[in-house]
Amino acid sequence: MRGDLIRLTGVRAYGHHGVLEHERRDGQDFVVDVVMALDLHPAGTTDELRRTVNYAEVAADVVAVVTGEPRDLIETVAEEIAARVLARPLVESVEVVVHKPSAPVGVPFGDVEVVVRRERDVPVVIALGANLEGADGTSPTRTLQDAARRLHRVRGLRAVRVSALHGSAPVGGPAQPDYVNAVAVARTRLPPASLLASLHRVEDDLGRTRDVRWGPRTLDLDLVQYGDPASGTDVTSDAADLLLPHPRAHERAFVLVPWLDVDPRASLRLGEDVVPVRDLIPSVVDQSVHPLEVRQ
Repeated sequence: MRGDLIRLTGVRAYGHHGVLEHERRDGQDFVVDVVMALDLHPAGTTDELRRTVNYAEVAADVVAVVTGEPRDLIETVAEEIAARVLARPLVESVEVVVHKPSAPVGVPFGDVEVVVRRERDVPVVIALGANLEGADGTSPTRTLQDAARRLHRVRGLRAVRVSALHGSAPVGGPAQPDYVNAVAVARTRLPPASLLASLHRVEDDLGRTRDVRWGPRTLDLDLVQYGDPASGTDVTSDAADLLLPHPRAHERAFVLVPWLDVDPRASLRLGEDVVPVRDLIPSVVDQSVHPLEVRQ
């Protein structure tokens, strides 16, 4: 594991894991170490707890798993702990070590431990839009094509698929030219804030400026959804700098139509409900969105 780390070692709890009858009946001590990789720079520069991982909560999760439902294998215990840790939005990867110091080995020994290393790998949805030429005269269509190619090179983003390009009339804001839009679906090991920062770097590299809200722009990359709402693993956030899912995606044909184009089984969280994107399309038919001839 590279980069910034939080190490939580020696968490001890009593559990009933094992394949032997007396292990299930009598139980024994287990000791767990957890190492989490995440970007600690935001926490270090702001002194805000929400920008790091609360290791007291992680310790409580470890104890809950160890004292919970008995498992035959400590490999399973380690997997369950790793899954809980990776459910925390800021964690990029985790190493979990489960020690079983009283294991029934049958000979003198010091310790038995199982080590698992896991990276986050979640689906994400990214909306692309542009309606101004770049400073060098690059057309919005070319800018979106360049942005799509750069998404394939973002560290920590994989399996990128991009929809056909669509044209759309602007919704809200001042008078401005029509947009070129697309939607990309991908998988990532980056936490939401890190992925959003990577998208902003792509915008900056392609000449994006942030002037008028909902005004014309050379490029806009929006993180629409992070995780899978159908399985309940999506991240929701109402933080001003990280709104998830995108609060207006369900009202925007220029998001929904290309999203359905690239993923016919797509679904979006609306409060407590998870709605197929296909079922949202009828509510935005009054918005002008049409496929363009040029494809990614």
